[in-house]
Order: sequence, then structure tokens, then C-alpha cells
Amino acid sequence: MAVLISFLRGINVGGNKKIKMTELKTLYESLGFTNVQTLLQSGNVVFETDLTDPLEIARQIEDGIEKTFGFSSKIVLRTPDHLRAVIEGHSFSDEQLTEPSRILVMFLLNMPDVEAVDTFKNDYKWPEPYHFNGQEMYIHYGSGMADSKLSNALIDKRLKTISTGRNWNTVTKLLAIAEALENS
Repeated sequence: MAVLISFLRGINVGGNKKIKMTELKTLYESLGFTNVQTLLQSGNVVFETDLTDPLEIARQIEDGIEKTFGFSSKIVLRTPDHLRAVIEGHSFSDEQLTEPSRILVMFLLNMPDVEAVDTFKNDYKWPEPYHFNGQEMYIHYGSGMADSKLSNALIDKRLKTISTGRNWNTVTKLLAIAEALENS
């Protein structure tokens, strides 16, 4: 069985698209996924499956959310190996890592177009340091996210993809859950 981590985009934000994690876990189990575990209220789910096609898995989850909860949410899937590479692929300083809640990993649904990334880097200079590594964008919000212009919507528009962000603490906790499943 493969272990996967799914990130739901845009649920339980600002009182919109509410899903209780117990209900989300039940939905995943009804789709045939096993050892389903959620983390926090932001739509992080670790599970096992015999299915091998990530597009089909994401489609099943998205359809299940729409039928069960009456709204859509895009699903970004990653494997434990991918999360390990995400953690190893950062370029944050030791000082930045002392504030893991200010570090955000934007998980991109699709690999961003090289031209779009180059344009983003050339046209947009932010006070927040950021970098790209594969299918992720890493951002350090040293002054917090609330007043930043470097928003999820802007990132999606400029990179021509869909993204969902998780802070460093959440990313490392999800990997720990996934590794525990792999080793069970």
C-alpha cells in the first residue's frame, strides 16, 4: 500500500467551506482509503491506498467533497518521499528556522512553467524572502502573513497553477505521521 498526503485547498478559512475533520476522515474511508489520519483543521490528510494514479485519487476525493459537503476543493497530493525532499530542499537560515510558523511551503498543483517562475522572480520583489524548488515555493514571512502582498491568489495567478500553503511545523508533522504509517 502507498502512503499519501493530501492537502485540501481553501477549507475552514474565514468560516467558509467548513469541514469537520471527523467527517473528512469518514469520507476518505468511504472512498476505500485506510489508516486515515487528519492533522489540524485545514484539510491535511495522511492515508494509505492501493490506487496508483494520483490524478484519479485526487479526482475521487474532489468528487467526494463536492457530493458530501456541497462545494469544491482542489486536492494536492504528495508522497512521503516528496515531503522528505521538500524538507531537505529548503534554503532557510538557522535563524529563520527558529520561527517555523513564519515559514510557508506553497504546494503547487502543477509544476510551474519556467517562464512564469522567471517572470515572477524578475517582476515581483517582495520583502519576504522566497525560493522555488521543484513543485514548491518556500516563503519566509518574517513580519507575518497578514499584511503581505505575497498572497495565495497572486501566486496562483502569476504561476498559472493552484497552490495551497502549510507552515513548516505542519509540513514536518505530516511527514512524521506519514513515516509512522510507512513503518507500521
